[in-house]
Amino acid sequence: MNADPQLHQVDVLVLGAGAAGLTAALSIPKHLSVAVLTKDPSGGSTRWAQGGVAAVIDDQDSIESHVDDTLIAGAGLCHQDVVEHVVSSAREAIDWLVEQGVAFTKSEESFHLTREGGHSHRRILHAADATGWAIQDALDRQASEAENITFYHNFIAVDLCFDRGRGPRTRRVRGCYVLNKQTGEVDTFLAHAVILATGGASKVYKYTSNPDGASGDGIAMAWRAGCRVANMEFNQFHPTCLFHPDAKSFLISEAVRGEGGILRLPDGTQFMPGFDPRAELAPRDIVARAIDHEMKRIGADHVYLDITHRDPEFIKSHFPTIYQRLIELDIDMTKDWIPVVPAAHYTCGGVLVDLQGETDLAGLYAIGEVSSTGLHGANRMASNSLLECIVYGRSAAHHIALTVHADVAHPGVDQWDASQVIDSDEDVVIAHNWAEIRRFMWDYVGIVRTDKRLQRALNRVQLLAREIQDFYANYRITAHLIELRNLAVVAELIIRSALKREESRGLHFTLDHPDLSKHPDDTVLIPGKER
Repeated sequence: MNADPQLHQVDVLVLGAGAAGLTAALSIPKHLSVAVLTKDPSGGSTRWAQGGVAAVIDDQDSIESHVDDTLIAGAGLCHQDVVEHVVSSAREAIDWLVEQGVAFTKSEESFHLTREGGHSHRRILHAADATGWAIQDALDRQASEAENITFYHNFIAVDLCFDRGRGPRTRRVRGCYVLNKQTGEVDTFLAHAVILATGGASKVYKYTSNPDGASGDGIAMAWRAGCRVANMEFNQFHPTCLFHPDAKSFLISEAVRGEGGILRLPDGTQFMPGFDPRAELAPRDIVARAIDHEMKRIGADHVYLDITHRDPEFIKSHFPTIYQRLIELDIDMTKDWIPVVPAAHYTCGGVLVDLQGETDLAGLYAIGEVSSTGLHGANRMASNSLLECIVYGRSAAHHIALTVHADVAHPGVDQWDASQVIDSDEDVVIAHNWAEIRRFMWDYVGIVRTDKRLQRALNRVQLLAREIQDFYANYRITAHLIELRNLAVVAELIIRSALKREESRGLHFTLDHPDLSKHPDDTVLIPGKER
């Protein structure tokens, strides 16, 4: 760790290398240089997406039906123009993915389509039960061969560089300060456009289906740079994460329920019909709350998912990844019920963007789970998220192509100054604060909320934020400290958003305000005005 901090100059800087980030990078014109930064070479959440990509393919289906299903699942908060834009762009997105080498599962005539919760038709294209792996691998191959794309692995963004104007779009992003995890130094990347494709913030909760990197980095950085965020109270809890002491964050795809899986209590009772006429195919918020209700009612630590009534060969062929993982844990899903529990899965809110994915800071784009586009509203419908990644990745790249010119000189920015900090000898503080945030977020800001719980969580996160900021100001930064700092910011944004929404809608359910508001609107937080 003796290398000096480095200065890098590129046309476009992409933070994150999942489906959204790589789609944007590959869609940038070849005459523009692109740097793709990743915290970990294995990538983000895309690989864990088992289900698929929603798109209207079947002749019996329609754009109007996909739009209507999305609006219903979003519980009155979807932006119709955004939904229509994404859904109508789906077929082009699928064609583009196929061009990149994604091998979707085929039936005799065309793509094999499955159905998931909230969808009225079979419209989910998939690659067996490992669609995320198939997409990630194909995009990785294409990006590694692109001459204008350079990867920087094991780099974690610290904060954005920008001009300090007085209002939205009067300020412009100039680049980013980035910790090189190998050297321990903070490098500076200058860019004409920066794309946040950093994923969501589900790691703010104790139980999550997400990988460790889902710490809300992009949301926190954009907020600190003066960008608005919206609808952070809508955290989707996937109903069926595997409950097993030896399985960390393993998801049982919604497609299992789509193909007939039944949720049962330990005594075998099927309980979902008592909560919703769509039973196991109800949207995720309804299913997650039903499971949470039944677990608390009977004092159980999990329920079961049963697909043993389907043909064993069908199960093995449609869910090979899940089947094999469960076999390793001595669970045979062709014969045994699968123990499942809800877990934090998806951040429906995020950095507020327009139809091109641009934020309040000119030249800064947010795409994928880090963003709040208006597509998901109060509850994301299954398999719309990968679709959103592709559509907005391509939209952002198209807009950048029109606005970024390679021959424009980079304005200078101040180099990172670490001359006044020292190495920490108390890193245990980071681990303790990390654990405390995730614990009280799960207990107080989880599937079912109250004003008292939320206020208690707000008081605690504000105290922790002061401790973390003091630590950040005085000690040399590390990757764990960066993520902890960001988790504290995101936790407070979630809590403040939840306190503002005095109703129960979609993924936000509060015992103090159980009814729907007659005039629903987005919860928008503005930097400098939330105290």
